[in-house]
Amino acid sequence: MNAELAWAVLIPLIGAILCLLSGPRGQRWIVGATSLGTLGAVAAVAWSVSSGGTLRHAAGGWGASLGIDLRADGLAAVMLLVVGVVGAPTSAQVLRATRASPRPGGGFFSLWLSAWAALNALAVSADAFNLYVTLELTTLAAVGLITAGGDREAVDAGLLYLLVTLPGSLVYLLGVAILYGMYATLDLSVLGSRLASDPTAWTALALMCVGLCLKAALFPLHAWLPPSYVNARSTVSALVAALVGKASFYVLLRIWIDVLPAEAAPRAGQLLGALGAAAVLWGSLLALRQRRLKALTAYSSVAHTGYLFMFFPLDAPGAFSGAVYLAASHAAAAASMFLAAGAVHRTLGHDELDGLQGLARHRPVTFSSLALAGASLMGMPPSGGFIAKWLLLRAAIERRHAWLAAVILLGGLLAAGYVFRVLRGAFLPLPREARLRPLPRRAELAALALALLALLLGVAPKAPLDLLRVGLPS
Repeated sequence: MNAELAWAVLIPLIGAILCLLSGPRGQRWIVGATSLGTLGAVAAVAWSVSSGGTLRHAAGGWGASLGIDLRADGLAAVMLLVVGVVGAPTSAQVLRATRASPRPGGGFFSLWLSAWAALNALAVSADAFNLYVTLELTTLAAVGLITAGGDREAVDAGLLYLLVTLPGSLVYLLGVAILYGMYATLDLSVLGSRLASDPTAWTALALMCVGLCLKAALFPLHAWLPPSYVNARSTVSALVAALVGKASFYVLLRIWIDVLPAEAAPRAGQLLGALGAAAVLWGSLLALRQRRLKALTAYSSVAHTGYLFMFFPLDAPGAFSGAVYLAASHAAAAASMFLAAGAVHRTLGHDELDGLQGLARHRPVTFSSLALAGASLMGMPPSGGFIAKWLLLRAAIERRHAWLAAVILLGGLLAAGYVFRVLRGAFLPLPREARLRPLPRRAELAALALALLALLLGVAPKAPLDLLRVGLPS
């Protein structure tokens, strides 16, 4: 019995409930204690996985198929760490922002901690239906977070997010129901051993993949996502784009590794890889055309989703490590960019790219955050984005997929183009008529911490990459 798996889910869930029952002062203490406790449980899971291999826990003492089995291998441990390490400083930023607010933030904090609990449960789920349940809980919490601003644009963005992702969930659930009807089990490892070359099974897996691609906003099913990020509060955009946006890809990766037969992988992988390559190019081109920092970061997220799907046609250990490492580094960089965009808006009253003059001199911390996070998005050394894209590029060359290698290189050049659009105006002198609003230095620290994390992933990649390979097929 590995109880740390259960505590990684229970601690944020208990914190979410307590936030609803407490006053504003108590909520801040609860969120802080919950964040530390969850990080401790997640660190314990990662340590146990790295030292002892895959962990398993039967919730309530009941194993599959009557009960719920929890499982953590290297992939799950990395997912837990990414959610915790990116979510904690963003939570601290929300705490700081609501300290002077007359409106209590208990509802927001409860939604975020619920999303954290659902993401952790998603990471350690060992059967296809529990993956569906936790993915839906994550989606519903994300909708609540997006609409938490209360203005019409945020509500519209949240409803759009809900209405588009629900069909994806239903299509995925239909595939799960077909598999259960055929094999009387939803345990991923059992399904992987029983699945036969049958048209009905192929149909079920195809439905599951289509539903997950829609929820992941993979090209050409992406148009609904950027408005949701742009119209939400910056802290919400950071959480949803960095963490919730990776959940559907994680589920698809689980299905691919644990269930999909080897003979089906090449054909399905080519299609997913082609869509991923199109997402890289189209999302990067649209990012180049944006006039606002948040919109640019949103379309950059569409492009980086495409990089993740390049694993599927390559289907090699190096490509797997590169895709997951890119998810981790992009989570840190995107969260930093969105938080920095919020700081820019509070300073200048807008986040227009043509109006960033004087940012480098008068807001050096925010400018440094944008520069470091942008370096990871471009794939410049020694960032985590560089390590991830290098692993993908090397796998593409080894597998003789020249077209994927070309897309990876071109995507990096396009990313350099839109990141330099952000940075070039910041060195210009501040216009005489401009007035900067006061901004406490501590309001910029969360974005800087996440940008430094994206850099640290490139400086010290060995430990997370070694952890990632634990318990996975070679």
